Amino acid sequence: MGSEEINLAVGRRLAARRAELGLTLAEVAKRCKVSLQQVHKYETGQTPLSAPMLVHLAECLGVAPSYFFEA
Repeated sequence: MGSEEINLAVGRRLAARRAELGLTLAEVAKRCKVSLQQVHKYETGQTPLSAPMLVHLAECLGVAPSYFFEA
């Protein structure tokens, strides 16, 4: 699996968690103190998540960082 595929898979998991919580992009952005545009870029795989940001988003959304790598 290449880096582009990983970015897409992680983004899909981020979007899935947001949906599970019933949150909008704006709500996730506010909760996690990042821009709405950045959350969108993460979800669509346009911008790769750094390890610190992955941990930060996991904490904001109440999951372990490993959540983003589960199938």
